[in-house]
Amino acid sequence: MLTRKMQRRSGPPYRQVSLEQMTRWLHAMLSANITGDFTVREPKWLTGGASKVQVAFVLDWDAPGRGACSDHLVIRMDPSEASNTTSRVREAELLDAFQDLLPVPTILWIDREARWFPEPAIIYTFVHGVAKPRSGSAGQVVGLGTNFGPRLRQLLAPQFLRDLAIIHTADIDSMHFESMELPSVGSQEAARWQLNRARRVWEEDRGEDYPLMDVAANWLERNLPVLDRASIVHGDFRSGNFLFDEASGNITAWLDWERGHLGDRHRDLAWMTQREKGHLAEDGKTYLVCGLIPLEEFYERYEKASGLTVDPQRLRWYRVLNCFQVVTTTMATMYRVAKLGKSHQDILLARLKAIAPIGAHELCELLEGDL
Repeated sequence: MLTRKMQRRSGPPYRQVSLEQMTRWLHAMLSANITGDFTVREPKWLTGGASKVQVAFVLDWDAPGRGACSDHLVIRMDPSEASNTTSRVREAELLDAFQDLLPVPTILWIDREARWFPEPAIIYTFVHGVAKPRSGSAGQVVGLGTNFGPRLRQLLAPQFLRDLAIIHTADIDSMHFESMELPSVGSQEAARWQLNRARRVWEEDRGEDYPLMDVAANWLERNLPVLDRASIVHGDFRSGNFLFDEASGNITAWLDWERGHLGDRHRDLAWMTQREKGHLAEDGKTYLVCGLIPLEEFYERYEKASGLTVDPQRLRWYRVLNCFQVVTTTMATMYRVAKLGKSHQDILLARLKAIAPIGAHELCELLEGDL
């Protein structure tokens, strides 16, 4: 994926895609995959997300095993270059793996080699719900400091922990993955693979030197943790990446599995507890993880829900890695994509670059005691 990105970097900038173009590409793909007549209607753009082009539509067709039906579906396609380089194949595999375990969309088709669309794409079922309350949190990027309020917080937090535990305790041996390597328990492979990926992206995307990143990379290399249990790691498990019904408070779908991999659960635990993803409660003192759970309760409740332990040393290592990745994504990749005009979200990516100092400050605090 990263090699493909570099091979295409010198190509033309992103070109605005019309609904008419998306519909033509969609018709071509469906014609190759559906036997019989079908109709595509009501296509419309979906907002949200900083890295993908998304269109909702209704498909009237004769579905195998179901007969004539009208399905509400979504096309999810890469732009010419995104804020994170990910695989639609991996995303589809993870969604399939959790079909019977979690509320997730159902994958219908995948254009893995961009045969019909200009970039790799998947088509899956549309799920109703919202990513944040309709009132409040105005002007905030979804998932960064979202305030759910006391009522929704009480309803969503137990589901949030339950679903995280389901992911981390899933039986990997019973699932089939072509796009992910399984790191060896008792080795440093899981940590080293994630570090190598982050370092490569930083070196290929950065526009300037930043000595703090060299210091952090060297510390991470010297302190690679050993894996005690291989888990499925969502990679971006947080508020903003689940939909919920605002009236009932029920989570209706987990989305954005594109950073998923097989590795150490502490990667998820460290990611969702970073400062920019939560906020202070009404008392102005209590930090809420992803706007849902007090930090001092989070790990205890996670251990109870999952039956897995939380290792403070491994948690700290992944916090450092995640800060490294936040700086890489915002200061390097988002800068590069916006500068080269490779995405439809260049204004948003330029805005999110302002997160870099937050990640850098947290990185300094984490490393200060060892340096």
